[in-house]
Amino acid sequence: MEIVVPEEFRHLYAHGPEMPVVKIPDPVLRRKAAEVVKYGKKQRLLIEDMIRIMKKSEGIGLAAPQVGLSTRIVVVAPHGVKAVGFINPVIVKSEGEVLGEEGCLSIPALYGQVKRAEYIEVDAIDQRGREVTLELEGIHARVMQHEIDHLDGVLFTDRAELGSLYWRDPHAYDEE
Repeated sequence: MEIVVPEEFRHLYAHGPEMPVVKIPDPVLRRKAAEVVKYGKKQRLLIEDMIRIMKKSEGIGLAAPQVGLSTRIVVVAPHGVKAVGFINPVIVKSEGEVLGEEGCLSIPALYGQVKRAEYIEVDAIDQRGREVTLELEGIHARVMQHEIDHLDGVLFTDRAELGSLYWRDPHAYDEE
């Protein structure tokens, strides 16, 4: 599906040093990201940069393709949880299904209803280089699924319920 950005939201699609998140239709967002083979200082610094960019952008998750790098790294920080990074995350188990609203830093001002698993287990490498298994539910599971989709070149609009997509100023939520 091609997304046509309304004129009043086009200013949100600028890209540069002050707005480093890659926006649609950049092709990096549609590529399957490469697995991280060796984890070291370069990846640790990338995670630190991604956390900084995510916070500055007022996001709760960010995947490396969203900063222009086709590598399997995500950072997540849903609703007040300390931001953490994960390398090569893979969903190994999922249960239940729940419909919820999503948006995306790479498609600012567009929102829609997306069905996601209610509970997931994820195998990954944490930012210290340790293998971990995460058990996530609710918003934590939703954010991780959204970010893993980015690593596979999938956008939330690909999974959104038909007819549920709508445009809204992202800062309007701050006023409620």
